[in-house]
Amino acid sequence: MDHVVAKATLGLTHPAQIDHPKISFSTKETDLLEWKGDILAVGVTEKDMTKDENLKFENQILENLDSKLGGLLSEVSCEENFTGKVGRSTVIRVSGLWAKRVSLIGLGKCPTVPSSYHVLGESVASAAKASQANIVAVALASSEGLTPRSRLAIASAIAKGTLLGTYEDNRFKSKSKKPSLESVDFFGLGCGPVLEKKLKYTEDICSGVVLAKELVNAPANVLTPEVLAEEAAKIAAAYNDVFTAKILDAEQCKKLKMGSYLGVAAASTNPPKFIHLCYKPPNGFTKTKLALVGKGLTFDSGGYNIKTSQASMELMKKDMAGSAAVLGAAKALAQIKPPGVEVHFIVAACENMISGTGMRPGDIVTASNGKTIEVNNTDAEGRLTLADALVYACNQGVDKIVDLATLTAACVVALGPSIAGIFTPSDELSKEVVAAAEVAGEKLWRLPMEESYWDCMKSGVADMVNTGSRHGGSITAALFLKQFVDEKVEWLHIDMSGPVWNHKKKAATGFATPTLVEWVLSNSSS
Repeated sequence: MDHVVAKATLGLTHPAQIDHPKISFSTKETDLLEWKGDILAVGVTEKDMTKDENLKFENQILENLDSKLGGLLSEVSCEENFTGKVGRSTVIRVSGLWAKRVSLIGLGKCPTVPSSYHVLGESVASAAKASQANIVAVALASSEGLTPRSRLAIASAIAKGTLLGTYEDNRFKSKSKKPSLESVDFFGLGCGPVLEKKLKYTEDICSGVVLAKELVNAPANVLTPEVLAEEAAKIAAAYNDVFTAKILDAEQCKKLKMGSYLGVAAASTNPPKFIHLCYKPPNGFTKTKLALVGKGLTFDSGGYNIKTSQASMELMKKDMAGSAAVLGAAKALAQIKPPGVEVHFIVAACENMISGTGMRPGDIVTASNGKTIEVNNTDAEGRLTLADALVYACNQGVDKIVDLATLTAACVVALGPSIAGIFTPSDELSKEVVAAAEVAGEKLWRLPMEESYWDCMKSGVADMVNTGSRHGGSITAALFLKQFVDEKVEWLHIDMSGPVWNHKKKAATGFATPTLVEWVLSNSSS
């Protein structure tokens, strides 16, 4: 996870070169009570915390642990009213024993989804940070009945939560502490090469998520369209056995007649860069061709329809989160190297600024498929850039396209901050992407593409306008994008405006990178 933003362009701000810590994961089949280290973390359900009339745990693992601690575990859990609820944990400092600390971490009533175990991993990371622990063990109080497949999924989710929970983006802080966690031992979740491969796969995905986070977190004075293109080129250079890169400048885009994209870019002194990475499997055989298209507005002022204070313009550095997810997936897939699938990663990167050369409300732009657009709102710019990016993707001869964008506030109003909306005419593609998101532990919800809403997108002087009625704004945005997709190509749009940013932590989430990786793998021959 050593990927950092290339360079700063304004304000003398340069991101520090940070070597992300490497956490070693291993599996143990020895007696849990003989393990030696800093923290023994045990995931417990509410049922596991049941005690008899003598306040002894009915769960055998917890009872054995409590006996080793002289009843301290039962005593503290009663005093703190710890019942195993999700998000709750308790830590006991012990001395003279095999572990320095023992922590119980709540899993709720009956954890059945990866996110429950992801939270367990995050809690492990948090406990390790608080106590500056180096060596940690993780076990489940109840692992009976788990299938080999579910054990793999649980270990992966815990590892993912631990890796991402340990990570902190300190590149722009003058002082920062280095994480102390070095190794995590798993008990009761299996062992052998299959689990080791799964954990390596998890690390690869997390490296992509970290890249996506860093790209979104980077301010617009550091991450310009040119720098975003450099980051993409660095992926291709680092993994040139499977990747190639093509970066187009404004003149090359003009030759391709990308008037919609170039209209958005016209006001900025930072030139646009059209990014095209291509992954081809090592053996050359390809059964499916896919495209991932990410919105790449490295800053969005709104243009002449300038954003108000309510729109949080200072957060508009995150308007390229779609492209961050796409490039994060590219980095992860470069390491995983799935067979039988060719993937095109496409980003029309630019800024939406204000100047005398900029696009005005009422202007008409012409996209690369010849369709004309009356710009009735310069703050609906992302769809204008995606229009030409989608036409370009179709011209690569792909079978399926997924595009991702922080496209509409309407989708956040509809689904809140944790769920992304998806739009597609294809039931089959919807099932594929939703299934991938479930494996990845991310939340998607399919919304309708109501064709009758297109009436409000018609223009009196052009083929269409770029915004319609205030009502159903995320639906009309999806209908707009559909105009630039070849009918022979399966296409799905993800409106990810809500879940790309954690307002509590004031940082990016890396959302959608894991889902994209899982979706590509589901289309591979692995």
